[in-house]
Amino acid sequence: MAYILNTPEEQRAMLAQLGLEHIEELFAVIPAELRLQRPLQLPPALSEMELHQLLEGLAQRNTSAAQLPCFLGGGAYDHFIPAVVDAIASRSEYYTAYTPYQAEASQGTLQVIFEYQTLMCQLTGLAVANASLYEGGSGVAEAVLMALGVTGRHQGEVLVPESLHPDYRRVLATYLANLSCTLRVLPTPAGFLDPDDLRQTISDRTAAVVLQSPNFFGHLEELTEGAALAHRVGAVCIAVFDPISLGILQRPGDCGADIAVAEGQGLGIPLGYGGPYLGILACRDDTAYLRRLPGRLVGQTTDRQGRRCWVLTLQTREQHIRREKATSNICTNQGLMALRAAVYLTALGPQGLRETAELCLRKAHYAAQQLTRIAGVELRFRRPFFKEFTVRWPGPTHSLPHQLRQRGLLAALPLGRWFPHLHDCFTLAVTEKRTRAEIDALAAALQDCLH
Repeated sequence: MAYILNTPEEQRAMLAQLGLEHIEELFAVIPAELRLQRPLQLPPALSEMELHQLLEGLAQRNTSAAQLPCFLGGGAYDHFIPAVVDAIASRSEYYTAYTPYQAEASQGTLQVIFEYQTLMCQLTGLAVANASLYEGGSGVAEAVLMALGVTGRHQGEVLVPESLHPDYRRVLATYLANLSCTLRVLPTPAGFLDPDDLRQTISDRTAAVVLQSPNFFGHLEELTEGAALAHRVGAVCIAVFDPISLGILQRPGDCGADIAVAEGQGLGIPLGYGGPYLGILACRDDTAYLRRLPGRLVGQTTDRQGRRCWVLTLQTREQHIRREKATSNICTNQGLMALRAAVYLTALGPQGLRETAELCLRKAHYAAQQLTRIAGVELRFRRPFFKEFTVRWPGPTHSLPHQLRQRGLLAALPLGRWFPHLHDCFTLAVTEKRTRAEIDALAAALQDCLH
């Protein structure tokens, strides 16, 4: 089908086929009061050159992380992307491929997904990874739906700490709004979920415990102890992790997590308002989990000639089976984003991932050290952190991002919009891209903002 306007002759032919004389007759079923009664006030058409100039002018009104050093985080981070990621992902074989409906004709796409799944299993320490989800928030919700099915506690409770990303909590609340289970948010006054608080709350009604480590405040949770407490009452432990952090931190599977979920943006995917991003989900090799895994699972086998090939092993989406029997309505996998993540991890390798994580860790702690030398500035929580941390500020925080942008920096994510009791706090994220000079400039700019 050509993407061009149809001609008046073609329009007349189509109307004749429908037994109509005018296009307006197609809209006769729409009540008159619902129709637009005035002509659209559209500007005159532009030439290609004029349109290009207009769009360039609009784009220049934005300030991106490519223009200024970025210390913003909160779930999306300015990590370095090796050139090989763009080089491979921009090949037409990949960026035009949609989804493998006819698996026998999509061997290249299926192999990419299989390699991605393998890397995710190695990264998380779990046996099975799907391919794949939209982003971290929907990944958390899908993991909880899996947990409800695995435990059978559809009228029970799902426990999440206040330190879980607030947007993830909102997505989860939306998913559970019309179900019988209860979403219970546990307070985290110390910046993490105290295992003693979880011990007092968890019960045999608990279907799942969701722990994010590093959490929204940037600090580490007691994941191993949380998983043990969940298992003690027959609940599922869902770990939300930062993929880069696993270069130096223990893997979720090694901590006892049953399901691991992450936002994969940091794995070679550029920052973008609204994405597209990547939802990572991996789980235990258990039939109860596998039959409830959303999306797809690609497996490796051999054909009749004994050659290695790939197939869709598990297809639980509604487009493959009857809607009421589908485990999820995830309508496709983020194939191109999964490819980017696979190329990124392959390019770095285990040593490169470790070095990236170590740089994030060291630079973040250097930044915290420099900032807390400013009079009145302190770390809000006394907890270990990886690349992001929470700062208590002696002045108003809502205007800080604008003040810092005027000084050539993208920094300071105020927490008051989500946590009123933290109205005097903001978070900072320091990735491997940030230099000592940029960190020192941030400290100087914050010092200047106090005067």
